[in-house]
Amino acid sequence: MAIATRVSNNRYEDRRQSMPFFCVFHVGIKSGKRMGERRMGDRGKTAYVDYYSFYLVLCAISILLLSAFDAFLTLNILANGGEELNWLMALLIEDSIQKFVVFKLALTALAITLLVIHHHVRLVKTIRVRHIKYAILFGYSGLITYEFHLLELAAATIH
Repeated sequence: MAIATRVSNNRYEDRRQSMPFFCVFHVGIKSGKRMGERRMGDRGKTAYVDYYSFYLVLCAISILLLSAFDAFLTLNILANGGEELNWLMALLIEDSIQKFVVFKLALTALAITLLVIHHHVRLVKTIRVRHIKYAILFGYSGLITYEFHLLELAAATIH
């Protein structure tokens, strides 16, 4: 005797799960399968991925650390007789050093987060957002070098 089994037809059902508010794929904590542009025909479109490379994360963390070091060196330069030229940061420093540091780091973290999310976006034909991040890292390195030079000049004038 043959037993008939019925197979359900699921082709028309939506099998995708709903997206949670916070997903570990969004912040690069857990890597997913999509790591780049998926199809050759999508080359001109913006590609968002759920996996961030080690160098990208290293660049973002380096920029945040350099920003914190920049705040520290700025406060040392001000203590040695320097002057803050950025009017917004000067207002924050006059109000509270803690507000200055928190605002500077929060602003840098927000900007870096947005740049990391959009790191595959093309700005022009050959320049992507990730190139801007590396330029920011290079610029912060130059700024830290310049601030060390200013501290050396301040130390030389004191002695």
